[in-house]
Amino acid sequence: MSLLDLAPVIPVVVIEDVDSAVPLARALVAGGLPVIEVTLRTPAAREAIARIADEVPEATVGAGTIRTTEDISASVAAGAEFLVTPGTTLALVEALDSSGVPYLPGAATVSEAMALAERGIKELKFFPAEAAGGVPYLKSLTGPLPDVRFCPTGGIRVNTAPDYLALPNVGCVGGTWLTPADALAAWDWSRVEKLASEAAALR
Repeated sequence: MSLLDLAPVIPVVVIEDVDSAVPLARALVAGGLPVIEVTLRTPAAREAIARIADEVPEATVGAGTIRTTEDISASVAAGAEFLVTPGTTLALVEALDSSGVPYLPGAATVSEAMALAERGIKELKFFPAEAAGGVPYLKSLTGPLPDVRFCPTGGIRVNTAPDYLALPNVGCVGGTWLTPADALAAWDWSRVEKLASEAAALR
C-alpha cells in the first residue's frame, strides 16, 4: 500500500531527547497514527529512529529532512522504513532510487513535479505547503497533473488539514502540531495521543 494511504496525517516530529522516542511513538500509534516521520534536525534523530524501529514494531517509522546520500544510508541503517526530502536534486533522487525503501521527494513547483513524474515518481511531498500556495495551488494542479499525488507539509494545522484532504490529489498531510514542544518536554503522552486521535478522525 502507498505511504499516502496509511493514515490521513503523518506526524512530523523533532526529537531532542532520544529517551522520549519510544513513548512518543507509542502515543501516536495508540491515537491511530502509525506512520511517523522523524526529522534529521537533531543529534538524537537517528538513534530515535533506531529505537522506534526496534521497540515499536506496530509503527512505520521514517526519516525526514533527507538532504544527502549519507542521510539516506545512515537512516536506512538505523531502521527507517521510508524517506522524505524537503526538495529534490538529481543526485539525491538517484540515491533514493537505490535506497531500497519507499520515499517521498519534495517538490514545490509544477516543473519539479513534472521532472519527478517523468522518472515515474508520482507520489510527492509538497513543501512548504502553506508558503508555496496551499490548497488553491494544489487544486490547480489536478488538471495538468492528474496522475500525481501529494503529501502537503508545512504550516498545516488541524483546522486546515481537512481542506487539503478533500482534494483528489492529496493522499495525506504532514503535521507538526501533533507533537508540541511543550508536550514533549513534559512527557505528556496523553496529550499527544489525544491530538493523534483527533487527527486520525479527519478521514
